[in-house]
Amino acid sequence: MNRLTGKIAIVTGASSGIGHATARLFAGEGANVIVSARRQDELDALVEAIARDGGTAVAVSGDVCDERLAQRLVDTALERFGGLDIAFNNAGATGAMGPVPDMALSDWHETLDTNLTSAFLGAKYQIPALLQRGGGSLLFTSSFVGHTVGMPGMAAYGASKAGILGLVKCLATELGPNGIRANALLPGGTDTPASITNAPDAGPEVLAFVENLHALKRMATPEEIARAALYLASDDASFITGTAMLVDGGVSISRT
Repeated sequence: MNRLTGKIAIVTGASSGIGHATARLFAGEGANVIVSARRQDELDALVEAIARDGGTAVAVSGDVCDERLAQRLVDTALERFGGLDIAFNNAGATGAMGPVPDMALSDWHETLDTNLTSAFLGAKYQIPALLQRGGGSLLFTSSFVGHTVGMPGMAAYGASKAGILGLVKCLATELGPNGIRANALLPGGTDTPASITNAPDAGPEVLAFVENLHALKRMATPEEIARAALYLASDDASFITGTAMLVDGGVSISRT
């Protein structure tokens, strides 16, 4: 359908999982994509895969906690493609888990930096480029954890992901008059390499437990979450801003 023809998009956390699937989908819909993550080899393989499918992508590796990366991503979009229309600030991590009294301050800061401060840094550099284009779409990956559900041992993660929702609401009101939309995507359990269901010590009972939490009694594929990201990034969502869009298979409402 080519819903992103002529658009330029940044996707972080693109080496695997949701970011990887979204980068391929955005490119398949006509966007020129700047993909980022820490692992250069995986990014290079992604760029090659996109090229084989007839798309265009450029890889910029680095840590989203580094402000210099946020600037490099935007500079690359401007230099290689002439602008920026879409930014999917997706990179994040579960971080250290455990009871709050046992959590080191350094672990708390690391989780908030990775999930929340990186979102701020991305927006800080992306907004001026979007303004130059007369508008665009800012998209962030949040979570149902800390929004509709509280989970023991996930205080840092929940706080960081809830913080993204506050950031999104303020950005939406601040930037709406300039034609920039800001939205948060809240995935449910997704079958990615980072999922607890794919941990080395996770047996089939872990997968069964996580699947049963959802009303649909299964986990999402990364491609399913990517399609939701495409919707929010595209003109199909032209009147949607400031939202927390649950794409969670009903985990937020399931009690069975």
